[in-house]
Amino acid sequence: MQVVRAQSWHEALAVRSELPGATPVAGGTDVMVAMKLRHFRPEVLLDLSRIPDSDGYRVEPDVVRFGPRVCHTTIEERLGGRLPGVALAARSVGSRQVRNRGTIGGSLGTAAATGDLHPALLAAGADIELSSVHGSRWVPADGFYRERGGTVLGADELITGVRVPRPAGPQLFQKIGLRRGQVKSLCSFAIVLDRHERRVRAAVGAYGAAPVRALVAERLLEESGVLNDARPLPAAVVAEFGRLAAVATTPVEHGGVGADYRRRAVSVLAARNLVQVWDMFLAEGHDGHHRDGQRQEP
Repeated sequence: MQVVRAQSWHEALAVRSELPGATPVAGGTDVMVAMKLRHFRPEVLLDLSRIPDSDGYRVEPDVVRFGPRVCHTTIEERLGGRLPGVALAARSVGSRQVRNRGTIGGSLGTAAATGDLHPALLAAGADIELSSVHGSRWVPADGFYRERGGTVLGADELITGVRVPRPAGPQLFQKIGLRRGQVKSLCSFAIVLDRHERRVRAAVGAYGAAPVRALVAERLLEESGVLNDARPLPAAVVAEFGRLAAVATTPVEHGGVGADYRRRAVSVLAARNLVQVWDMFLAEGHDGHHRDGQRQEP
């Protein structure tokens, strides 16, 4: 097995172009484990860990920009106030050691159906930068994941950046697993409420073959008009939101847990997240102020 240690994006993209079968590796939490378990053995490893500034991030007024090697611990500890939903998802990934090594780019590149970051990035409206020797393109998370698994990442492309809009309202992420953090999710759910536009983005993960937006559930809230009222949501709307979230895609069986259980779990999880994020919205007030008059950072 050959290991190529790229010193720059220019060099890494050249190697990716010449050797499309080269496997990118940075944190190694997926690739090295798979190799240890003998699930596969790549002919070429493309080491991205030495590329300058690829592990940095930048907070701008409207977005947070990430280098692909930003680890889960950085997101969890430094960006919880700016991207709370994504930070919650990062915090739920594996053990502390895994979060220290695992990266946002590696999570996106592997695109494991059970990955915790995926629904959070979908709900947040993230964009992913894909680059090759021919140039770069930004792909919205909505179009990044293939319906039956995998991504639109080309054989000659690498993930070179991620940008996530800063929320104009509360957001949440929760998951269900056999044990907290140390095992793969049985299902997960992320939701973002835009207080200005009165819109909701919601996504389901670790459920179907790929993470998906719960588009029909989102439309239920927007078309019903409940988002325009400063009062608790009707119980019937909450229950229907959960039901529609559970039919956003077809559940697959994994971890010895059947589809019926996971369908029910997603329904409950989606309804719970909706109620909690709405309570946060009511506590803040429609203009983003807490009812004690203190302005909250979005």
